[in-house]
Amino acid sequence: MPTHAALARSIVGIIGNVISFGLFFSPAPTFYKIIKKKDVEEFKPDPYLATLLNCAFWVFYGMPFVHPNSLLVVTINGIGLVIESIYLLIFFIYATNNGRKKVLGWLAAEFVFFAVIVAITLLVPGLHGTKHRSLMIGIICDIFNIMMYASPLTIMAKVIRTKSVKYMPFWLSLTNFLNGVCWTSYALIHPFDIYVLISNSIGAVSGIIQLILYACYFPKGGENAENGDDASKPTGDDANKTTDEIRPPV
Repeated sequence: MPTHAALARSIVGIIGNVISFGLFFSPAPTFYKIIKKKDVEEFKPDPYLATLLNCAFWVFYGMPFVHPNSLLVVTINGIGLVIESIYLLIFFIYATNNGRKKVLGWLAAEFVFFAVIVAITLLVPGLHGTKHRSLMIGIICDIFNIMMYASPLTIMAKVIRTKSVKYMPFWLSLTNFLNGVCWTSYALIHPFDIYVLISNSIGAVSGIIQLILYACYFPKGGENAENGDDASKPTGDDANKTTDEIRPPV
C-alpha cells in the first residue's frame, strides 16, 4: 500500500472511530436514568441486542484471516462490543423476570447464530482464503448494517406526516451523516473495501435526507418553539426511537 494512502486511510479511520464511539456512547444518559431509578421502565433491549451482534460480525470481518488491513474496523467494533455488553448487563439487572428471559433468549440465539457462521467460514473447504471469507462475512455485515441504517425510515415518515422534527434530534442525524461519510471515505481509499462502502454510503444518504427534512420542518421560532410544551415531548416508545437508536459504526 502506498505510504500516503496508508496515512490517509489511517487518519480517516481514526476520525471514524471517534465519531462511532460517540454514537455508541450516546445512550449512556438513558442507562444512567435506569440505574438511578432502578427500573428499565418502557425502554427496550432490542437496539442493543442488534448492535451487539452487528459489532461481533464486524470484528470477525476485520480479522486478518477474513479481511486483512482492517484494524480500525476491529478496534471500534471491539469497543462497541464492550459498551453494548455493559448496556445489556445494566438492562438485565434492572429488568423484570420476563425482560431478563428475553435478553437471555436473544443472547443465546445470537451466540448460536454467530458460532455457526464462524464455524462455516473457517471449516468449509470452499471458503479457504480471505477473498471468499470476506465475501461471506461482508454480505452478512452489510445486511445488518443496511437494516440498522434503514431504522430511521419510520421516524422520517413521522416527520413528514406531522411536519415536526421533535422525534428526530438534529445532533444524532448530523453525527450519523458524518459517520456514514467518514467510513465511506475510508472504504474508497486503497485498499478498496466494497463491503464497508455499500452500507455506509447508504447510511450517508440516509443521514443527508434526515438533515434535509430537519431543515424543511424545523420551526421558525427555533428549538424552543418545538419543545415549548411538555405534552409535545416524546415519551415511552417514541422516546426510545429518538434517543436510543444505535447506528452501525462501519
